[in-house]
Amino acid sequence: MEILGTLAPLLLMFVLFYFLLIRPQQKRQKAVQQMQTDLKKGDKVVTIGGLHGFVDAIDEDKIVIKCGDGSRLTYDRAAIREVTEVSAGDMLAK
Repeated sequence: MEILGTLAPLLLMFVLFYFLLIRPQQKRQKAVQQMQTDLKKGDKVVTIGGLHGFVDAIDEDKIVIKCGDGSRLTYDRAAIREVTEVSAGDMLAK
């Protein structure tokens, strides 16, 4: 019975850490991976470095971003932080 009394706070702490820290982080990672796989040509994106541009071409693991001045830069797909605007073709399909 004493063992249960000493293990209960540790078990409670583990459960709290799981539901407050680990599980939400896993959900965020899953959402980011889904966003990166759903990228399409014409989407307005922001990279983890802060570059804003439009998706110009997509490969399996690379993505070409067209910037405002017309330059095209190649990034890993994992470098995309967020999609700020979906392409016009996707908006018409919905």
